Amino acid sequence: MSNWQDALNDNPLIAILRGLDPDRAVETADVLVEAGFRIIEVPLNSPQPFVSIERIAAKHGSGIVVGAGTVLTPGAVTDVVNAGGEIIVSPNMNPAVGTRAAELGAKWCPGVMTPSEAFAALDLGAAVLKFFPAELIPPKAVKAMRAVLPADALVAAVGGITPETMTDYHAAGADSFGLGSALFKPEYDCAELARRAGGFTKAWKNLAG
Repeated sequence: MSNWQDALNDNPLIAILRGLDPDRAVETADVLVEAGFRIIEVPLNSPQPFVSIERIAAKHGSGIVVGAGTVLTPGAVTDVVNAGGEIIVSPNMNPAVGTRAAELGAKWCPGVMTPSEAFAALDLGAAVLKFFPAELIPPKAVKAMRAVLPADALVAAVGGITPETMTDYHAAGADSFGLGSALFKPEYDCAELARRAGGFTKAWKNLAG
């Protein structure tokens, strides 16, 4: 977990690989790492997600942070960590999931939509607040919540994010972005994935200066 902060500092974009086939896990991770990605999430509603997490972790080791998304139960947290995952990403704010993640030393990234959820998540030790779905939380709402959140709270906008929409969210206070189908779909080949990954990393570098 020592590389978590390094990964965020280097490139806080989170690659969400929903539907990833474990047979393509390593080659997919290779393309993303080559493009500059350092954080990879395999949603648990993908085929054999723990196999994919194991293979990515084994190949890239401490060079990246890998974990799971759509983590809904404490038991699933345990399974993710046993597979080598270091981040626990959820669409909702379930205190039991956050508690189990803390017990196992994993970084918890719960989905929140309101100030009440956000502060409750921070009280439970959330590493990143996942503003999800971003389609329902426009940049003006992010800016308003940012005004009352602790300055060191990390905010990721997730849902429908494209290189073009990152600009307004970043200006509103988003520190990170979770990238789904605009980055990865199971049918994309390596060349298409590389093209999309490059577009996102270029957009982030332009924003971060």
